[in-house]
Amino acid sequence: MSVTKDITTLKGTVLEIQRMSTEDGPGIRTTVFMKGCPLSCTWCHNPESISPRPQVHWIGSRCIMCKMCIDVCPENALYLDAGGIEVNRELCTGCGRCADECPSTALELLGRKWTVHELVAELVKDRAFFEKSGGGITVSGGEPTLQKEFVTELLKTLRGQGIHTAIDTCGVCGKDALDRILPHANLVLFDVKLIDAELHRGFTGSSNERILENLWHVARLVKEHLYPRELWVRTPVIPGATDTDENIRGIGEFLAGLPAGVITRWELCAFNNLCVDKYTRLGRQWDFADAALMYEERMEYLAEIARSTGVDPAIVLWTGSTRYEGNNDDTGEKKKSIKNNPTSCQGGIT
Repeated sequence: MSVTKDITTLKGTVLEIQRMSTEDGPGIRTTVFMKGCPLSCTWCHNPESISPRPQVHWIGSRCIMCKMCIDVCPENALYLDAGGIEVNRELCTGCGRCADECPSTALELLGRKWTVHELVAELVKDRAFFEKSGGGITVSGGEPTLQKEFVTELLKTLRGQGIHTAIDTCGVCGKDALDRILPHANLVLFDVKLIDAELHRGFTGSSNERILENLWHVARLVKEHLYPRELWVRTPVIPGATDTDENIRGIGEFLAGLPAGVITRWELCAFNNLCVDKYTRLGRQWDFADAALMYEERMEYLAEIARSTGVDPAIVLWTGSTRYEGNNDDTGEKKKSIKNNPTSCQGGIT
């Protein structure tokens, strides 16, 4: 006998709700970042999303050194040294007591439990922006399929209210999770980072075999069913990792073998280095802290390679902030704008 779950008590762990996003699907969107990811990409731009547990981080510029957080921590996981407040990650349970008591909000809890109804009530506040722009709500991460029951009910409820829904996945999940979630998604954003299985394992901690199998599975769902209606593929272009001619060519040749017309957008997302502070706050080092932005000319070149692989050239675009040769600016950076430009926007990197 099947058991019907009570969704009023079903909870998910949400890292962040980001409003007014133009990066995660069409129109103006609200993106829900879920906690937990099965990959450990060396370039990860959201390191706070990897652990499924709530985590505390310290923002030094806000701290008034009152030490109240140290006094209230039940695990004695906080201490003060010359650099400020330090968190013993082995002792910290993510209870959030320190963040609740911090008078200057220097300590923040990353990860909050929501019920489906609570989260929907919060998200639909942005409905006017969705309706005017053709936008909607994207569930990202981390990896949202790790919380498949919660995400299924969330998307089901949202689309039942006439809101465009999207899910952003790294593809490391079982087919059952996709089969549960995707009938309630208008759009799937699917990351393909590296085509070589061993390189993929070296940079992300996992082979890409299941990812590529799942991409085929999603493509068939789009081809054969009413929902999901659309599939976008995104490739992060990371210097020294994914930015080779061979990788882009190999991914393109794989995509060209999928059912014709299923993929409507292949986005090459230029590396950015804006997440350095996130690693510092979590007490971690980042392998790409000193890496420079991609050259605009290089992104154009890689996009041309992508268009020559057998995919529909019209679906290929590159996005993000770049530098370009001959720039006299001190930073050498050039910000590309999404506005009225089909070949450029601020793409997300995971």
